[in-house]
Amino acid sequence: MFRPDRSARGFSASLRRWLYLVFDKAGPKAVYWLALTLLVTLPCSATPAAEPSLAPGRMVPIGSVDERFQSYNIEMVEVTGGRFWKPYSSERFDPHPDRFEYRHPIDLDNPRLRKLAAALGPAYLRVSGSWANATYFADANGSSAPSAGFGGVLSRQQWRKVVNFVEAVGAEIVTSFAVSPGTRDAAGIWSPDQARRLLSYTRSVGGRVAAAEFMNEPNVALGAAAPASDDAASYARDFRTFRAFVKEYFPSLLILGPGTAGETNSASDLLSASGPDAVDVVSYHYYGALSERCGGTDAPEDALSEARLNGTDHTAAFYRALRDRFAPGKAIWLTETAEAACGGNRWDATFSDTFRYLDQLGRLARIGVQVVMHNTLAASDYGMVDEKTLQPRADFWGALLWRRLMARVVLDPGVPMEPRLHVYAHCQRGIRGGVSLLIINLDRAPRSLSLPMTSQRYTLRAASAPNEPLLLNDTPLHLSADDDLPPLEGVQTAAGALTFTPSTISFLTIPEAANQACQ
Repeated sequence: MFRPDRSARGFSASLRRWLYLVFDKAGPKAVYWLALTLLVTLPCSATPAAEPSLAPGRMVPIGSVDERFQSYNIEMVEVTGGRFWKPYSSERFDPHPDRFEYRHPIDLDNPRLRKLAAALGPAYLRVSGSWANATYFADANGSSAPSAGFGGVLSRQQWRKVVNFVEAVGAEIVTSFAVSPGTRDAAGIWSPDQARRLLSYTRSVGGRVAAAEFMNEPNVALGAAAPASDDAASYARDFRTFRAFVKEYFPSLLILGPGTAGETNSASDLLSASGPDAVDVVSYHYYGALSERCGGTDAPEDALSEARLNGTDHTAAFYRALRDRFAPGKAIWLTETAEAACGGNRWDATFSDTFRYLDQLGRLARIGVQVVMHNTLAASDYGMVDEKTLQPRADFWGALLWRRLMARVVLDPGVPMEPRLHVYAHCQRGIRGGVSLLIINLDRAPRSLSLPMTSQRYTLRAASAPNEPLLLNDTPLHLSADDDLPPLEGVQTAAGALTFTPSTISFLTIPEAANQACQ
């Protein structure tokens, strides 16, 4: 009986001899059916496709980001105290009788909170949000009752705590100003008196506001009032007053705008109506969905779908086009973002959201967004820190690794973005010539990449039980008894194929990459 040689070359030669004999004895019709049978039944001898190969030393730079690229929000209502998004407290959340609950002012003197914030520095701290649009900055008498036309009061003592906090943690202040009826005259024209009072007081106590949006989300309704974007001409009139005031009295303050939420025609209308070169930085807000509180029905797998993750790129491209049209050459900042608006979804406090968050950072750095402000540092379900215990959540640990490992220069990783396997590259922080990689495996199967040199590996994965700490290289991440951060130590990996297990996030550092762009 004929037994073909199973080596690639021997099998091919034997097959040709066999087919020649069959053709000679049985004719072409028999050969056709025999050949078809062989193609279907014989084992394939093709070599499996090799893993995508990375070449860290030859990765080319494609941009850079602000040193404070990774930043965060503390909502104005957190500073003043007031009603904010109620955290989920049970398996089933009923949004109907009340989506909000009262919270006391955040304790910005808390040593643990300061230690965690400092670990993410330098950063921008944005104190704004919808409540800021109607918050009254108290005069020297310190009245605790808001004047007519305002919804809350920010005391001088509370704002002084913000100034002290940013000084302690290596941050700079970003804010917005009140625009509610209390700031307007009988004709509805906005006055800068409240903005002047806040900025002057900040300067008097040795602080500074680095940047500000005129108002928070002018395309979203304020209380019972229509969005400012419904009357672009009036908005533009007031914005020009704001801009003239800032340029005359506080010229170092960067004017951000329009600060609109999502992809909306009103963003174009507001920038156009404000006049040419009206802003120093183009700013916007982005949420991929509404939370369950506000009627959202998504599950974690929806939040991590390729379509949802790609939304980050789509919205950034929308604002980049507006920038090129109305403010060419200006930087773009994403000044408020999280997985879902209205306080976040219940899984935003878990490792599931860390995939979304780090993927968003990688995407935005790659396409030139200079600053990304996560909402929030420590409030509701999307906070990086639990608001009650002030213990770090998974997003905090992901943010900390980014801060420690990823420098400003963004590199092309040299491999395409594959479904469920996303690779991002930056210069390595603090190491000349070094390269850092972020590999996100969203797949249910292991994925592999080839790296021709040794590296240090930092892999995050969820623990087996929901209430257990996140694992870094299988070691639980938690604060010490003295609230010290644990050492974030990598594991040495050999050159060659690297396998990334399902549902993991890995950073790789290659200090010996000798990349000339990382000098």
